[in-house]
Amino acid sequence: MDNQQQSQMPPSVISTKDHLYLNDMLNWNLLAMKKAHFMAQQCQDQTLKQELDRVGHMHHDHYQRILKHLQPGQQQSGYIQ
Repeated sequence: MDNQQQSQMPPSVISTKDHLYLNDMLNWNLLAMKKAHFMAQQCQDQTLKQELDRVGHMHHDHYQRILKHLQPGQQQSGYIQ
């Protein structure tokens, strides 16, 4: 494997800094999901309510995708996209 291919693969062990960043990403998505859900519940405009629900689902999907990438034994072909 040449150097360019090696640099494109994520490391098998992550640094403390990377771990903290991943933890922050999970927290940001969870908080955004909760806020969107709360605001959608308070909203009376159906168009805005639907958009807030969509945003909440998007953040939920991002949260789940990050978790999936962090599962032990997952074979990754590249970085999180």
